[in-house]
Amino acid sequence: MCVSPFPQQPQTFYSSTVVILSPQLTIYLGKRDYIDNIGDVEPVDGVVLVDPAIIKGKKVFVSLTCVFRYGQEDIDVIGLAFRRDLFFSRVQVYPPADKPESLTLLQESLLKKLGKNAYPFFFTVSISEELLILFLSTCGVDFEVKAFSTENVEERIHRRNSARLLIRKVQYAPEKPGPQPCAETTWQFFMSNKPLHMKACLSKEVYYHGEPIPVTVTINNNTDKTVKKIKVQVEQVANVVLYSSDFYTKVVAAEEAHEKVQPNSSLTKTLTVLPLLANNRETREIALDGKLKDEDTNLASSTIIKDGIDKTVMGILVSYKIKVKLTVPG
Repeated sequence: MCVSPFPQQPQTFYSSTVVILSPQLTIYLGKRDYIDNIGDVEPVDGVVLVDPAIIKGKKVFVSLTCVFRYGQEDIDVIGLAFRRDLFFSRVQVYPPADKPESLTLLQESLLKKLGKNAYPFFFTVSISEELLILFLSTCGVDFEVKAFSTENVEERIHRRNSARLLIRKVQYAPEKPGPQPCAETTWQFFMSNKPLHMKACLSKEVYYHGEPIPVTVTINNNTDKTVKKIKVQVEQVANVVLYSSDFYTKVVAAEEAHEKVQPNSSLTKTLTVLPLLANNRETREIALDGKLKDEDTNLASSTIIKDGIDKTVMGILVSYKIKVKLTVPG
C-alpha cells in the first residue's frame, strides 16, 4: 500500500513567529511534500525573511532535522530527552556566511518579491531517512524546517525567536507493477488420508489508499472434515527498528464468509477488504502517515527500502500482509 501518484499543485507555504506584533522570521517553501524516488530525494529549498530591526545584530540560522520521537517533548528524565535526531543540517543565512552557488527558480522568484531582507537556504535530504510517520500519540518520525535567531548557536533556542514548519518525505508507488502475489499451503489432518489445500491470490501487488483489495481464495477439501468459515484480514506490521526492534501487528480490515466446503469438494471465493483509517480511529498502536496541522491522514504507507540501506537508522518500517484463516471443527 503506497501513496497515490497524483501530481500536486505548486503552492507557497509560510510559517512565522511574532514578537510585539511584528514578524521576526518567516519561512517560505514551495511545498511541504518532498518526493523520495528511492534513488534520490528532492532537495528542500526556500527563503527566510528577516527583520533586521528586530533581530538586532543576532545571527539567523535555518536547520532541517529528522527526529524520531519516543516520548513527550515536555518530559525530561535526568536530563535525557525522549527523541533522537536521525538527520540534522544547519546553515547560517544572516549575515550570509557564503554566497549561494546558484538559486532555484522558486528562490529567484521569492527574492525578487520579498526584497533585500530575504535570504535563501538549500538542504539535501539523505535517502536513508524515514518517511513522516505517526505511531501512537507520542512516537513518530518528523521532518522539521526551523529558522531561528541567536547570538550563540549552542544556546537553547526560545520559541519566540524561531519559526518552525513540518514537511513530509513521501514515496510514490513504483511505475512498473510487480508479479501477482499468490500463496498456498496444505494441511494434513490426523486420521485423514488426503490433505486440505488452500491458495490465496491478489489481483496486483500495489494498492492505493481507499482502494478495495479483492482476495481470491481457492479451497480443495480432500479430507473428511467440513470447512465452516473463511476469514480474510489485512494486518499492518510496524517495526520500530531504531531502539528496540519491536513489532506491532494490528488488524486494520477483515471480511469473512460463512460458506461451507464439504468433504471431497472445492470452492473458489473472492472476499474484498478495505483498510481505512476511518474504521480504525479507535484502534491503538497503529501507524499513520504524518499529517500537517489539522488535515486528515491515512494509514501509514508501506515503506520502500533501497538495497544496501541500514534499516536501523530509519525509525519505523511499515508493511502490510494478507492473512487467510479457515475454520475447521474437530
